[in-house]
Order: sequence, then structure tokens, then C-alpha cells
Amino acid sequence: MKRFVKSDEAVAAIREGGKLLGEILEKIGAAVRVGATALQMDELAQHLIRDCGGRPSFLGYSIGPRYPAYPAALCVSVNDEVVHGIPKASTVFADGDIVGLDIGMEWPFKKGTTGFYTDTAMSVGVGQVSERDQKLMDRTRAALFAGIAAARGGADIRDVSRAIEGSLTPFGYGIVEDLVGHGVGYGVHEDPQVPNYVYRGAPSIPLVPQMVLALEPMVNHGGRAVVTDRDHWTIKTADGSRSAHFEHTIIITTAGAEIVTLRPRET
Repeated sequence: MKRFVKSDEAVAAIREGGKLLGEILEKIGAAVRVGATALQMDELAQHLIRDCGGRPSFLGYSIGPRYPAYPAALCVSVNDEVVHGIPKASTVFADGDIVGLDIGMEWPFKKGTTGFYTDTAMSVGVGQVSERDQKLMDRTRAALFAGIAAARGGADIRDVSRAIEGSLTPFGYGIVEDLVGHGVGYGVHEDPQVPNYVYRGAPSIPLVPQMVLALEPMVNHGGRAVVTDRDHWTIKTADGSRSAHFEHTIIITTAGAEIVTLRPRET
């Protein structure tokens, strides 16, 4: 698994960049309130990333020549939008909404050089959120931390998938299968994939120190099926149910996983 291992230089930069990104996401989450817009959140994200010497890694990101590049620094996904929601001025947050915030950064960013990448996400409630929606968010976050607890040198990626799925199975939620966690560090998205469920024939990929992964369960109130909107980016639940999403970038060590994007007020 040497191809997945990051250099000492990369690990040091990922650790520092991830700390900054966790602080940035916390500030954006605190700005989410009734009447605020998704575009305002993106403008704040761009300012905070550039102010700390980074580059928004999602802005201009392309999945292929037939598809439009992503036009923002921040993904803002509301209610039945699972991930990759494009922030617009017309998206005004209302009382009771679930808002997913997903952000990536290349750091340090200097012209002529390549920095290192981190990725993190969280879902927040706007105003008074229903008990049902709050439980969905709390349980999705708990599933992320169950996966993180299983991620250590000597374990296998299937152990992480099993821990995430096992944390959620008792509640009957739809665990999104079409989207998965991933490697990160030298690029925005790298191998290996980290599914949030266990499936027959899943490859055995040992976890070794200095692997860097972004774990990110995406969980729906209803079924697991998702659809892509006409903008080619926004992914929604197929049945219109609400969704939650949490993500952290971690570094594998022999003692466990180091969470580099941990937010200052997060425990």
C-alpha cells in the first residue's frame, strides 16, 4: 500500500492545512441562520481560505470535459440535497432547514508550486430543527466517528466501512452507496475509495501509517437511492427525503486516526 502513503512533508502540510480548514468550516457554520443565503456562505468561504494562504480546491474542479467545472468554493446542500449543491443567492435558509457544508482547500498556495489538500464537511440545522432531523444529523456524525475509531494501522478499509454501516443500521436510514469516502492529500480526490457500507467482493485494503483519508457518511431519512440534478453537480435523494453529511480528513497512525480537520469547538 505504499502508493497510498504520504511523505513526511505532505503529512506536515496536511496537518497544518487541515487545522486551518476546520477553523474555517466552524466560522461558516456559525454564519448559517434564517434569512442568510447559500451564496453568502460561499463568499465567506472564499475570503477565509484566501486569507489563510490557501486556494479553494473545489472552485473550478472538473470531473471531465463533458461536464461544467464546479463554480464555487463551498458545496451548500439543503434538505433533500445530499452533496454538491451549488450555492446561489436564491437559496435562502429557512427555519428548520438542514444545511450541508462541504469545503476543500489546497494549502499552502503559491503560484508555481503545488500545495496539499484537505476536505471536511458538516450538516447544521437552521433555527428550530425537528427532533427527527436533529437525530439524523447526530447519528450521521456519530457514524463518522465510529469509522474514525476503526481506522488505525493494521486494520482494513472494510473495518471502517463496517463500523460506519453498523452505527447506522439500527435506525433504518438509507446509507448512500453511490458516493464514498476517498483518499486525499496530493489531489482533491484520490484512491482508495472508502465505502460507507460493506458489500460482497469489497477489496481488502490494509491501513498503514501516513495514509490520508477523507471519511464521509451520507445518510438519508428514506431510501439510499440518489439522483443528479440538471446542473450536473447537485445530488439529491431520489425519494425527496432529507439527508445529512459529515466528513473529516484523517491521517492513519499505528495508534489510531489523527483527525486533522477537527473544528475548535468539536469534541
